[in-house]
Amino acid sequence: MAEPSTAVPRPGSDGPDGGDVRTPPLRPGHYDPGDYADCVVRCAEAAGVSPLLVLTVLYNEAYKPHHPLLERLWQWWKPEASFGVANMHRATFERVRRAHGLSERWQDLRDDPAFAIRAAALHLADLDRGLPARHVRRYTREELLALGYNAGERNMRAFARGVPPGPMARSYLRRFRSYRHRAAAVLAGDRDRRDDTAS
Repeated sequence: MAEPSTAVPRPGSDGPDGGDVRTPPLRPGHYDPGDYADCVVRCAEAAGVSPLLVLTVLYNEAYKPHHPLLERLWQWWKPEASFGVANMHRATFERVRRAHGLSERWQDLRDDPAFAIRAAALHLADLDRGLPARHVRRYTREELLALGYNAGERNMRAFARGVPPGPMARSYLRRFRSYRHRAAAVLAGDRDRRDDTAS
């Protein structure tokens, strides 16, 4: 039987990511990034990026369990492992923290799904500002941003110029494209639910 998700109190709940966001269950097979659709929409809109982009990235990053207990154990074995539901590495987080004046620490990504989503949305917005307006046609802008999230801004710029991505980046892009339909359906359902609640 799967362990139920638990609500996590978060600092700064009056910000763009306010509201209860649940910790993923211990069993990774029962974790669905779509459960965070409300938070994704709020954080993406506050950062000025597409909620579809953010949620699709979350689906891409859902390949490992994200429960805080499991991430603590993972960090004990691999100290520089990425943290949180958006799998952010420490160096990336520190750039986001400095750029946006965040008071939270890297370890908070592990315990606070809403903060992890906010940090991911801010990082994607930063990547968007660094992406040239013109790029090769084989990728959409959001595909390049997803590649930047996975492979770094320098590689993203190279891919935008036409440098072919390596096997890991190609695999990431394939998954991003396949998850996009699922993320779009989740967001459409979430929008319908919010419209019904508002009426």
